[in-house]
Amino acid sequence: MHGLINRAIQCFVRDTYGAELWLDVTRQARLDGQGFEAMLYYDDALTERVLNRVGALLAKEREALLEDIGIYLVSHPNVEALRRLLRFGGVSFVEFLHSLDDLPDRARLAVSDLELPRLELHECPSNCFRLFCQSPYVGYGHVMLGVLRTMADDYGALVFLDIHSRAPGDDVIEITVIEMAFAEGRSFDLGAGVG
Repeated sequence: MHGLINRAIQCFVRDTYGAELWLDVTRQARLDGQGFEAMLYYDDALTERVLNRVGALLAKEREALLEDIGIYLVSHPNVEALRRLLRFGGVSFVEFLHSLDDLPDRARLAVSDLELPRLELHECPSNCFRLFCQSPYVGYGHVMLGVLRTMADDYGALVFLDIHSRAPGDDVIEITVIEMAFAEGRSFDLGAGVG
């Protein structure tokens, strides 16, 4: 597993639950040192041990934990750059959805060896969409569910989201856009704040 993904899990735990919980995870998962290096590769089994230990320590089901990681990735101030990258996908939530097909390729522009899940959006009648999320790593669909939930709020859209697993690593997220301008979205400027 790419270190950037492992590092995201580490930052989620530390930023959300504190450094002490992360140290407990590292001890129980037999992780050398105190964390992951973003540009290294790690055995998938180590990532699984870390996720299992986090879930056990928090008494959280795996799917809920992965969705929380997705929410963190686009809502926490420490990872604002990812939110900004996603917001460049469009000025509305529906435009953002249409940009998701290209997300893995855009991510590879920044990190050439980062393999994100394959995303494919299908539009259905009546403001409904299906996002097919395929990955060799089970659970990316739930991370994406958290990302979508948070981005809908970010755009001020009212949406209904549901996820179905067709097979391990093959999820379908059903998205129903109820109202595009339900609430005021978070502000977004093309230029990053200088400061």
